[in-house]
Amino acid sequence: MSGVIEVYVAVATRLPYHVGAETSGLTPTPVALATDVGWVAEQIRAAGRMYRCGDLPVLGVLWWYSASMMLPAPTVESLVVTGLALDPAAVTLHLHEDGRILAATSDSLCPSPGVAVGAVFESVIEAVAEVTGARVPTLWAVATDSLANRVLWSGGAKEVALSLAEDVPELPTPRFVNVNGRDYVRRGSCCLIYEATGGPKCVSCPRQLPEERLARLSSL
Repeated sequence: MSGVIEVYVAVATRLPYHVGAETSGLTPTPVALATDVGWVAEQIRAAGRMYRCGDLPVLGVLWWYSASMMLPAPTVESLVVTGLALDPAAVTLHLHEDGRILAATSDSLCPSPGVAVGAVFESVIEAVAEVTGARVPTLWAVATDSLANRVLWSGGAKEVALSLAEDVPELPTPRFVNVNGRDYVRRGSCCLIYEATGGPKCVSCPRQLPEERLARLSSL
């Protein structure tokens, strides 16, 4: 296996619903735009309309929580399935008309995925922080949880997430908890969806009592 096409064939065989499986009807957008403060500001405004929220720091965290799940996804999926990593710097994001990032693809490989993911994260985090006033350490904590979750969702072992994070000094070390024989990310970050919408907290939200979080995870 030596090329992008072969990698995608292998990924599609193992993960039929991988993050690049369905892009029809979506707008392709180079990941480089996610480092542009003007473009990010547009996405934050779209998120504000969607969630009917005007709190910029909350919207920054909420948008980044979603974006940080998608940006490294092609890299993580390919690494877990094939041992080769698609380049996060060559990612194309595929956007719904309402601004949501619903797919991501990449058209090249990279030799150092951890370093490459960290560089992309850093550039986008800087833009999000500038536009929204969200705290940079908070955004890095979100990135850690997103990266670790993407590894688990791709069928990878927690060691893959730990290895990737080791190459990114700004990333907090991913944490995990095993419940009923299954690994979950022990999140250190909150997506703030409950603040934006008034809805319930996520199952794994760190802003709940540990015993409550464990009980909810145990029920899955």
